[in-house]
Amino acid sequence: MVNFTKLSHPSKGKKIEFKNGLPIVPDNPIIPFIRGDGTGVDIWPATQKVLDKAVKKAYGINRKIEWFKIFAGDEACDLYGTYQYLPKDTIEAIRHYGIAIKGPLTTPVGGGIRSLNVALRQIFDLYSCVRPCRYYKGTPSPHKNPEKLDVIVYRENTEDIYMGIEWEANDPQGIQLIEYLNNQVIPSSQSIKNRRIPNGSGIGIKPVSKYGSQRHIRRAIQHALKLEGTKKHVTLVHKGNIMKFTEGSFRDWGYELATTEFRDECITERESWILNNIENNPHLSIENNAKLIDPGFDSLTEDKKEIICQEVKSVINNINATHGDGKWKEMVLVDDRIADSIFQQIQTRPQEYSILATLNLNGDYISDAAAAIVGGLGMAPGANIGDEAAIFEATHGTAPKHAGLNRINPGSVILSGVMMLEFLGWQEAADLITKGLSESISQKKVTYDLARLMEPKETPLSCSEFANSIIERF
Repeated sequence: MVNFTKLSHPSKGKKIEFKNGLPIVPDNPIIPFIRGDGTGVDIWPATQKVLDKAVKKAYGINRKIEWFKIFAGDEACDLYGTYQYLPKDTIEAIRHYGIAIKGPLTTPVGGGIRSLNVALRQIFDLYSCVRPCRYYKGTPSPHKNPEKLDVIVYRENTEDIYMGIEWEANDPQGIQLIEYLNNQVIPSSQSIKNRRIPNGSGIGIKPVSKYGSQRHIRRAIQHALKLEGTKKHVTLVHKGNIMKFTEGSFRDWGYELATTEFRDECITERESWILNNIENNPHLSIENNAKLIDPGFDSLTEDKKEIICQEVKSVINNINATHGDGKWKEMVLVDDRIADSIFQQIQTRPQEYSILATLNLNGDYISDAAAAIVGGLGMAPGANIGDEAAIFEATHGTAPKHAGLNRINPGSVILSGVMMLEFLGWQEAADLITKGLSESISQKKVTYDLARLMEPKETPLSCSEFANSIIERF
């Protein structure tokens, strides 16, 4: 048992264990919570009430969450001292109990931690940030058909530029590194030998590993396997046309995973084209099939034509028996899209996408853009998941000017609580909250952020009243 300096273990409840990356959940799990800074003072009580009422409604006295208050952000500094934004007690509590949920946290100033959210992800190796973006009927949106968007962004959490390996332009070590790169590394590389980093540059390193990419994409595919119909679809989002050996490798490693470890459950987009072509025309030649999957085939060199023909042959020889005759249509479809293209397509063709597996920076942008379509960050939940821990969180900021006014929208943390219940396997309770929230919004019983955008204008509910409205609709 962990010894805390200023905390005491709950007297009731049991800890959640993890096995093979999945939680083993008792009927009375101990779950640490961080209230959050700013509006956390309003949002967390509303959220806890909704979660507790849903669990009681779904399971009676058979299941109950035993809440354990821990501290981070400004509230931690009040208890543990100046700059103690993330005390050891909090880290050990999350490590011991495995799952936590938190409200918004302030980015520290002068405390030595760039971001509490990033720090928590790195400390517990929470490599997948999961952010569902779906529309709830009645939510004001700038889009004509926001209901067509129903995607889950799987954002890699631990690599890419968010590792924070960078140097200021005037940093002596950074200057030394630039000189080394310009004078030795770049000139000795055939592909980039004519390039040069300008003096006075700030520079950063963007690590993307096969291990990190594949464990993240594995979770995305495993999630897709639980879905149905056209939602069994994972899109690898990348900028590999420019960053070929980082983002391009992310794409390649994703396809490798799909066609090896998940071979019996996955089909790639190009494979589906090949199989569909021979299903439509069993007598189609290899070359004509190649022309159908690559419209520029006739203008290619003979060597490149042969490569595509070999691809067609390989697919037919290796998986036609197991994936052909339409069987592939029941499998997880894996394809890829350039990141800037996805920004357009989630607006113009949102119904074509389901799970977007991304690197860190792209996922940050895309998840916020998707949230804007369905009603903003106030309606956007989030989870950070690893093999031995998971933290569920608000995706918006602390909004300190609204703190203590009982007016902010608690939807982000409530829906993060829904994700937590689903992670626990308590789907009945999760469904009650989704139903209650959806009906409350469709009946225009909402907080000010949504009420002010409705036509005609609606009288807003307070934060606590919105929680009660959700509960009343269980």
